[in-house]
Amino acid sequence: MAAKWSPDSWRALPIQQVPDYPDAAALAAVECKLSAYPPLVFAGEARRLLRSLGDVAEGRGFLLQGGDCAESFAEFHPNNIRDTFRVLLQMAIVLIFGSGQTVVKVGRMAGQFAKPRSAPTEKIGTLELPSYRGDSINGMDFTVAARRPDPERLVQAYNQSAATLNLLRAFAQGGYADLHRVHGWNLEFVANSPAASRYQDLATRLDETLAFMAACGLTSETTPQIRETDFYTSHEALHLGFEQAMTRVDSTTGDWYDTSAHMVWIGDRTRQPDGAHVEFMRGIGNPVGLKAGPSTEADSLLRLIDALNPDNVPGKLTVIARMGSDQILKKLPPLVRAVQRAGRVVVWACDPMHGNTVKSSSGFKTRPFERILDEVKGFFAVHAAEGTHAGGVHIELTGQNVTECTGGAQAITDATLADRYHTHCDPRLNASQSLELAFLIAEALKAERDQKNGSVRRAAAE
Repeated sequence: MAAKWSPDSWRALPIQQVPDYPDAAALAAVECKLSAYPPLVFAGEARRLLRSLGDVAEGRGFLLQGGDCAESFAEFHPNNIRDTFRVLLQMAIVLIFGSGQTVVKVGRMAGQFAKPRSAPTEKIGTLELPSYRGDSINGMDFTVAARRPDPERLVQAYNQSAATLNLLRAFAQGGYADLHRVHGWNLEFVANSPAASRYQDLATRLDETLAFMAACGLTSETTPQIRETDFYTSHEALHLGFEQAMTRVDSTTGDWYDTSAHMVWIGDRTRQPDGAHVEFMRGIGNPVGLKAGPSTEADSLLRLIDALNPDNVPGKLTVIARMGSDQILKKLPPLVRAVQRAGRVVVWACDPMHGNTVKSSSGFKTRPFERILDEVKGFFAVHAAEGTHAGGVHIELTGQNVTECTGGAQAITDATLADRYHTHCDPRLNASQSLELAFLIAEALKAERDQKNGSVRRAAAE
């Protein structure tokens, strides 16, 4: 890989998952237009996230990354944004209060419009059309017009991302995230679930803690951390033309930042060490993620780590393992050991969604909740055995009352998937399932902390 980097140096390298635009000139014109638009996020925000992820990499925090599998133009609504934000707040409270760790909150929001596909085309009957690649590229309807990649969709994706970010900032800084509102964050359809009962018990204990803090003079008025929260955005940097258009020089440091999101990641299908996506990502100052599937080899992973984080900066790189519940215990340990031996510092996160997708007997693509839980348990078990920090989770979820993943306390079955199956792409956890998962993770983090404290005490006694 050439040492010299520029925002367009990726164009000279092989690239995967590229839409076939019928009008290259129209695409270039849209990218030129976007390059003059205001940034969606700021370099200083990305640096703040990098510092927080640095704490996670060194065992002093946990990354909660979640949101829609693919954002939709049609379902763009402030209530949907609010409900997803609210579920992430609920999960964060469970993790913080249950584990005693700082939680870094990163949404798959305000930019997650492009999706990789396993095949470039889709065939129904005798008609074969380009695959749906996300709303920023083409439409879901199986028609020639809808499936034709349209560069103007990139402009709509930018505008929707800007509006989403405005609302997220208002929620995070305008009082909605105040810990005194923790009881009010519940969603109506979750109210009768076992997870909600546990959550309400936790919320009551938090109220008691806040009352004690207020008696000590720590209130929402005197302590911003009680009424505000840091919330960051992320998406897969799949459409490199869009990402290049949003890449700017930071006036305070002279470094390049991708201002489309605070954090961007490389998918399992585009992580070729000599490919275009790695080339683009190695030059930006943002914290970046890297998906590692069951085909990832240790040598290849180390090469990617060296390309994406050559200075070994804590928090710069998050390795997101997506192995599948049946592969995690076999495939993850060699990667963790190799990274440890090489002295590389990364955030280890678990994506328990993408390796556990199956087709139900009713014909729907789904993800059994039990498999999702098993992969998370396996992820923590591997890190406990290796003496490393299980640093995060990366999940696809929604605040809507969907029935897309089977199982959980609601006992969603193959037969009931059709009741509220609304996803535009992959099946998502609903709020009840997300809370169940959060309690499991909190217990695993507490066990990790107790194990470390026990080791420290034994060392001191010796």
